[in-house]
Amino acid sequence: MKRVFVQSFGCRASQGEGDDIARSFAERGLEIVAEAGQADLIVLNTCTVTAAADSEARHTIRRYHRAHPDARILVTGCYAQRDPGGLASIAGVDWVAGNSHKHQIADLVTLRSGDAAGPEYHGRVFVGEIGGPFTANEITDIREDRTRPNLKVQDGCSNRCSFCVIPSVRGRSRSAPLENVIGEMRRLAPRYSEIVLTGINLGRWGRDLSGTGLRFIDLVRALLAETEVRRLRLSSVEPMDWSDELLELMAAEPRIAQHVHAPLQSGSDRVLKRMFRKYRVRHYESRISLARRLMPLAAIGADVLVGFPGETEQDFAETVAFIRAQPFTYLHVFTYSERPGTAAASYGDVVPVEVRRERNRVLRELSEEKNRTFREQMRGRTLSAVTLEQRGLALTTNFLRVQLAQDRAPNQLIDVRIGDVNGVCLAEELAMDFETVC
Repeated sequence: MKRVFVQSFGCRASQGEGDDIARSFAERGLEIVAEAGQADLIVLNTCTVTAAADSEARHTIRRYHRAHPDARILVTGCYAQRDPGGLASIAGVDWVAGNSHKHQIADLVTLRSGDAAGPEYHGRVFVGEIGGPFTANEITDIREDRTRPNLKVQDGCSNRCSFCVIPSVRGRSRSAPLENVIGEMRRLAPRYSEIVLTGINLGRWGRDLSGTGLRFIDLVRALLAETEVRRLRLSSVEPMDWSDELLELMAAEPRIAQHVHAPLQSGSDRVLKRMFRKYRVRHYESRISLARRLMPLAAIGADVLVGFPGETEQDFAETVAFIRAQPFTYLHVFTYSERPGTAAASYGDVVPVEVRRERNRVLRELSEEKNRTFREQMRGRTLSAVTLEQRGLALTTNFLRVQLAQDRAPNQLIDVRIGDVNGVCLAEELAMDFETVC
C-alpha cells in the first residue's frame, strides 16, 4: 500500500482532523492523493450530527466500493464511534476506527518490515472509551495544498443539549494546553496569512485546565501577543461565551477577523428550554446587539434547527420574527432528525417531515435575503481579504467571497475595493464576468 485518499465530512474540527490523518500517513512515507480512484486505501472521516450525515456516509462508502473495488476502505469519525458494527457490516468496509482511535490510524495501519505492498491490521474494529486528555497530536493543521488552516484547540462538549449526539461520540469538553497551542501557532503563523481557531465547543477552552484559571479570551490574547499570526478567525462560539471582553477585543484588534458565529437553534424560549440550551432569546439578542454596535461591518452568523419535537407554528413564527429583527448576515439552517440516545428522540410530539422541510426552506430564503442586503452594503468599501487557493478569489475579514480584478497568488492578505455585487459574492472594482467564477 502506497497511496492514501482521505475525505472528511461535517464541521471544521472534523475537516482539520482529516487533514491531520493525512499528514500522519505522509509522515510515514505514504503518498496522499487527491482522488479516491488513485488510492490503495480510502479513509472516510464521518459525521453523525444528523440522519442525513449518516446517509451520506453510507452512500459514499458504497459508491467508492463499486467504483474502486480493489481499494481498501477504513471508516473513522463520529459515525464510526456511534455505530461501528453497522458500518463494519457494509460491503467494502475493511476497518472501522472510532474517535477513540482516530489519531492512531496511521499507527494501526503499519507497513510490513521491508514490504511496501500491504499493511498489517489486528482486527477490523477499533473503538474504545473517549474523553481522555487532549493530546499534542490532536492540535491539527491543514495540508500544504490549501490556505486558511484549522487549528483545533478544544474537543468534546459537556453540554447536554437534548437533540445532540456529539457528547456521546466525542466525550466531555477538553482543552489543548496553552503552551502546545502557542507552539503550533508559531509553526503555522509564518506560513499562512489566516488561521482558523476551531473546536467542538470552542468558547469552553481552558475551563478543564485545572488550577490555571484560564479562559478562552486568555488563549486569544496569548496567541496575539506571543505569535506572529497575521489574521486569526474564530469559528463557532456558543452565545454565553461571547463575553463583552471578547467582543471588545475583536473590535479593537485588526488581526482578528470581523466574524461572529453564535449558534441560535431557535428564536422561541419554549423550544430553547426543551432543547436544554443554556440561554434565552433576550440573552442571545444582547450578545448580537453588542457585536453589531462594536463592529458595524462584521459578519454575524447563526445555526438554526427547525422542526424540533413540539415546535408549533407559533414557535416557528417567533423564530422567523426574531431572525428577521437581528443583524444576521447568514444562517446555517438544519432540519431536525432524531438521534439515537438523545433526550429529544424520546419526545412524542414529532413535527411532520414535510413541515420540517418547509420551515427549512423559509429560513434559507430569509438567510439569502439578509446576506444579499449585507453584501449590498459593501459597495464602494475597501475590505481586508485573504486570497484563496481557488483562482481569482479572496475571502474578506467579514466572511464574504470576492472575485478579484486580476489573479493574485494564494495565501496573501490584501485590501480590496468592492465594485459590484451578484447573487453569491462580491467583485473587486474592474473585475469582469465575475458571475461565472463565484
